[in-house]
Amino acid sequence: MYRPCVAFPPMGSSGFQTFGYVYNCITCQYDSCEFPLDCPTKNITVMENNRTQMRCDVPFPLPYEMKVVWRFAEEIRTQQVDQFEEVTVGIDRLYSIPSAGLRHQGTYQCEIYSDQRSLVRLYYHLIVIPQVVVGHSELQEIFDLSLLPGGQIVPVPGGWSLALLRLPPPSLLTACLTSLLLLLFLSLGILHWWSIKKEKSDVEQADDDPDSRCPVREIYLLQ
Repeated sequence: MYRPCVAFPPMGSSGFQTFGYVYNCITCQYDSCEFPLDCPTKNITVMENNRTQMRCDVPFPLPYEMKVVWRFAEEIRTQQVDQFEEVTVGIDRLYSIPSAGLRHQGTYQCEIYSDQRSLVRLYYHLIVIPQVVVGHSELQEIFDLSLLPGGQIVPVPGGWSLALLRLPPPSLLTACLTSLLLLLFLSLGILHWWSIKKEKSDVEQADDDPDSRCPVREIYLLQ
């Protein structure tokens, strides 16, 4: 028996977006777009105090009447619905953080509803890098450039966990200490030579000055 093609989305399509179905005239059926209800989590990294945005975009047309709900799970990466707390409800698919802080770290969920049915849930895991860590990294680079020969930075594993300052190479440290010791010995030698020369000069001046022998001459005359 002939059955005409009925161009209506299939009923009971929970977990898939009815507006994303494509009608196949060969099979007389709607082919699922196979866009899952829960999308994979996307990672977002931002420096502290910088602006960041998340958009609830999907690759299929959305109904005119829809509701967008943004939720947040603090400090964790998850897709478990019970871990989230509702943040905003409306039609805005853009979620913006003007100045990201450590309190904003965690997972953000965007869920789109239409006719009391969920069409899609998107997830974003936000990581905020503190300014202190960035400042330590910049100071470390300046330290390496100023001390290491040729201005080359020696790569050290560990990334952000490095200490603020590191000791220079032993060869450079030995050269600096040797130079300081030589400078100290040279200064002491010059000071000793100058004191001996001054003492001899004072003695010679006293021998050549006739006034210095006057008291002795007066004593002999009195006798």
